Amino acid sequence: MSVIAITVGDYNGIGPEVALKAAASRTIRANSTPLLIGPFKAFEYYANKFSLRRKVMTVSSLADAVGRSEITILDTCPDFSEKIRPGKMTAESGMWAGKSIEKATQLCVDGQAVAMVTAPVSKEALRLAGHTYPGQTEMVTNLSKSSGSIMVMVSNFGRIALATIHLPISEVPKAITKESLVAKLTTFNDSIKKDFGVKTPRIAVLGLNPHAGENGLIGKEENNVIKPAIMDATSKKINAVGPFPADAFFGTYREGLFDGIFAMYHDQGLIPLKMRSFSSGVNFTAGIKIIRTSPDHGTAFDIAGKGIANPTSTIEAIKLALEISRNRNAWRT
Repeated sequence: MSVIAITVGDYNGIGPEVALKAAASRTIRANSTPLLIGPFKAFEYYANKFSLRRKVMTVSSLADAVGRSEITILDTCPDFSEKIRPGKMTAESGMWAGKSIEKATQLCVDGQAVAMVTAPVSKEALRLAGHTYPGQTEMVTNLSKSSGSIMVMVSNFGRIALATIHLPISEVPKAITKESLVAKLTTFNDSIKKDFGVKTPRIAVLGLNPHAGENGLIGKEENNVIKPAIMDATSKKINAVGPFPADAFFGTYREGLFDGIFAMYHDQGLIPLKMRSFSSGVNFTAGIKIIRTSPDHGTAFDIAGKGIANPTSTIEAIKLALEISRNRNAWRT
């Protein structure tokens, strides 16, 4: 049974709750062995708080997790003594969130787990704990010793990749170069083939400026950078078309029109997807050596500890990780 490593996230947020609920799902347990990674006492705290029907237990190896009726936890801190404070951001929770990511990544790199699913973390808490990564995508990319990655949001609405991720809007234009766009389009195209089983992907590329620059009247990036990148990608047999004005594109877009959508910045791509499929979308890191997915929401400190967090996106993240694992195996054969 395929082992999926699921991190604790920020234990003062809803990470442990959605991880526990997802790991207890009959659908997930029928097709995989979910293994939670993090301080056992943090998971136990929430399992007891919410009177979780399925018991939790620690294991010392992945082999011990297979076939268990309990929710199994690989304890990253037997001496854990931190105070759990639902709804509060702390350096301690950021530290243990980071250690959980490190352990899950290593399990995947070593081939002990087929994929990892990261519960939500607080970027500020990670920073307080001494981590300098802008987000989990960048952290897992570095820890897995991968040369590059792109964030792809996946739902029934579509697959939306981002040319830039966690950057201030003011820094986006200078971060978009022809070379970087071609590299990310190549990674996206390869991922759609290998990870999603689409033989000849068709990718829509969005513009950066209003009306996709209006032929240079409202910005030069489309003419000087994006169009040349599309032409270069096309010469490499990547079926990329555009650039499309983002507002008009999403106003008329229907599921299945394209195999992938390439957005220039974070909110340009994520707002329309989350409007259509919030709580069921999945964040997938394409282009790295291992498989990593994550729910499409954050730590939700405002509802932490209340037992009302929706685990749907985490469940979908596990399902997608398993699907990608199967597709990669088929690709290799």
